[in-house]
Amino acid sequence: MQISEIFYSIQGEGQQTGLPTVFIRTTGCNLRCAYCDTDYAYEGGEQMTIEIILSKISKFDCKQVCITGGEPLLQSETIQLITALQQKKYEICLETNGSQPIQNLTNRNYLSISMDIKTPSSTMQKHNLFENIKHLTKNDQLKCIIGSKEDYQYAKKILKRYQPSCSIIFQPVWGFNPEILTEWILSDHLSVRLGLQMHKIIWGNKTHK
Repeated sequence: MQISEIFYSIQGEGQQTGLPTVFIRTTGCNLRCAYCDTDYAYEGGEQMTIEIILSKISKFDCKQVCITGGEPLLQSETIQLITALQQKKYEICLETNGSQPIQNLTNRNYLSISMDIKTPSSTMQKHNLFENIKHLTKNDQLKCIIGSKEDYQYAKKILKRYQPSCSIIFQPVWGFNPEILTEWILSDHLSVRLGLQMHKIIWGNKTHK
């Protein structure tokens, strides 16, 4: 597999915010979101076998693993990596941009999926694969990145149309006032969770320490 980086930090986003986690960031992404903060993972990195990856993460003494990108599902070996992690009983979160099919992830033991809905400010909303939503379970999460009222209205329409069964997170684009988003959520009585990027609150405009 082509791996951009492996590191140990706290999970900064979603339902597992604050948990110490080992991150496996894969190289390569098929999207170019306007607000992307990991564009260094578009290319480069290092070729690693699954055995080498397992060896590297074992040194952190942490059973929480996040496979992120880039877009992990662009690499066919990602499913093999997930299987290897499941066999060792790691708790796995797979982060995906929502443009790749997830129905092949049939073994959900120890695995949760964090999937994005790309809103208009990303400029990538045409790549949303809405068919994926029906494959999300109550253990998964659907994350909508909000940078404008247009994004907010777009996300609301998606939720109304597809009725996801998983947790839903509205996360402001870094730099967009979360108080504004909070007011919209409360005004509309939405049953969604406000998500803030804890790692950036702690370390600034970085992906990790």
